Amino acid sequence: MSENSAAATAKISAALGSMEQGSVVSEVAERLLAYFTSGEIAVGTRLPAERQLAASLGVGRSAVREALAALEILGIVIVRPGSGTYLRDGISELLPRTLSWGLMLGAPRTRELVELRSGLEVQAAQLAAERIDDDALGRMRANLQTMADNLEDLAAFVEADAAFHREIAASSGNQVLRELLQSIRSLLRIWVDRALTDEGHAAAALKEHGEIFAALEAHDPAAVTETMRSHMATASRRLLAGFDAAQ
Repeated sequence: MSENSAAATAKISAALGSMEQGSVVSEVAERLLAYFTSGEIAVGTRLPAERQLAASLGVGRSAVREALAALEILGIVIVRPGSGTYLRDGISELLPRTLSWGLMLGAPRTRELVELRSGLEVQAAQLAAERIDDDALGRMRANLQTMADNLEDLAAFVEADAAFHREIAASSGNQVLRELLQSIRSLLRIWVDRALTDEGHAAAALKEHGEIFAALEAHDPAAVTETMRSHMATASRRLLAGFDAAQ
């Protein structure tokens, strides 16, 4: 490690300071996120080792490891095997202001985030109803076919489902909305993956997506609003049922 790099990691460790005993992973993640997005350190800086961060914060290495994993999912840091963990470029300023509290979510915040996601998905669909083009519709049609072909392969079904929703967000033409939805999906990913538990759930979800697609293809904002609201209501119930079962 170069002298400049060593000085940078020492600065990070000193700036973070120790935390009170009993702090949970979410608090570690929030402390790291607040500092990493403060502008105090340059993008591309190599972060201190887990043991050094743990010592600086006064917590166990496992808490630091889980917090860094959450930050990697959100695109705040990047892990380079054999080299270390680095602060990533291109961090959205909106993220720490709107989502830092949601890292490693507890039960009340998970429910609030699911509620927020539902509203944003409806808004994205409303905008997409007016702006979506034939290329995006073609990709969504392919997503629907993949879902239909994989009613028994739930992992493949969920990925096609996510791709369908990403197309809607992209077609909204609102980059801020698109990035917020992507961040929320990342935070909820583990529960989204568990929401579909059998072929019956998948078949119902496929029908809901088909109705949304038909409304988008018709460029009908009222129908898009109705179908997306209905889908998000049932999708949220499925997601929260899986979350509650795990508590």
